[in-house]
Amino acid sequence: MSGKILVVDDEKHIRMLYQEELEGEGYQVVTSDGEEDILPLMARVSPDVVVLDIKLGGNRSGLDLLQEIRGKDQTVPVILSTAYDSFQHDLKSIAADYYVVKSVDLGELKNKVALAMEKAG
Repeated sequence: MSGKILVVDDEKHIRMLYQEELEGEGYQVVTSDGEEDILPLMARVSPDVVVLDIKLGGNRSGLDLLQEIRGKDQTVPVILSTAYDSFQHDLKSIAADYYVVKSVDLGELKNKVALAMEKAG
């Protein structure tokens, strides 16, 4: 498999874990802590798929970043990744392609990434 994934998560250990696991699947992975503006970052990275944490540090929300991404690009698949399932009731979340609840088992994430790559292809 190949393709470029942008992982946005405020937790360093999650970024490192996702990067290690997804690179092990043959993907190129770029990570961000969510502090920098998403649109210039996406323009620089040109990801095929974005994995986006919903609860970022400070007052940053992955759902707000999702709205920014969708305002610029309707086609890039976005996977929302969160430790909480309450996001499903937020109307902003409907713009995402897939949802993954964070788990020690990354099988669901890898599966959703593979589906998103097919969609991006």
